[in-house]
Amino acid sequence: MLNDFGIKDIIDIILVAIVMYQLYRIVSKSGTGAIFNGVLAFMILWILVSQVLQMRLMGVILDKFVDIGLIVLIIIFQDEIRRFLMTLGSNRTFRFLSRLFSSKEKKDLSDPVITSLVLACMNMAKTYTGALIVIEQEIKLGHYSETGEVLDADISTRLIENIFFKNTPLHDGAMIISGNRIKAAGCILPISQNQDIPKSFGLRHRAALGISQETDAKAIIISEERGKISFVSDGQIQANISPERLQELLTETIRIKKK
Repeated sequence: MLNDFGIKDIIDIILVAIVMYQLYRIVSKSGTGAIFNGVLAFMILWILVSQVLQMRLMGVILDKFVDIGLIVLIIIFQDEIRRFLMTLGSNRTFRFLSRLFSSKEKKDLSDPVITSLVLACMNMAKTYTGALIVIEQEIKLGHYSETGEVLDADISTRLIENIFFKNTPLHDGAMIISGNRIKAAGCILPISQNQDIPKSFGLRHRAALGISQETDAKAIIISEERGKISFVSDGQIQANISPERLQELLTETIRIKKK
């Protein structure tokens, strides 16, 4: 049997390992890592019983569980499966596919727009004005934009501050930026269910983590309670950053996209 083990089998094992690792990364961010570990342990047990030890009765019972379990897993991990497919689709290797069906190239944030964003965030932090700004990347956020008020407006420091001013109609939702324009405001975002999120983080932080786990979008949060700026990317949050650091992160995001 070992003589039949060749290069194709090695490639097969490596590919499975890569897929399992990517799935584990996505699942661990959503707080369902324990379930994933349990499923992995069950799969190892099933292979040992059915293939290695060839225990027929126990193997038949586990086979039935596997048949039903596939449907159950799709239901339990439907968000993670969607996130995995989005991650695969936004990968640079496959990104050319989206460009084939794109009518025009989306513009990146310009330097004046980044400056306006940073200045608005700095001013809102000083006045303890809560804000959540989402910056669209390769994955379109049209579905989330439709949950708020579509604006399609030029980005300016004063407009951003006015939208998030306390007691205004749109201040509680998220602002979505696409290219160099404010696409929509007052938008509803998915909330991250990750149990490892610190208790000090509020709903805005959970929503920012949620959208970054669902898509490749970046998010900026201004804490209403602490007057601090946070930046979220790929399900990871950088809390209490300075305006200068925010400008570096935004510029770095654009530089990575252009590679």
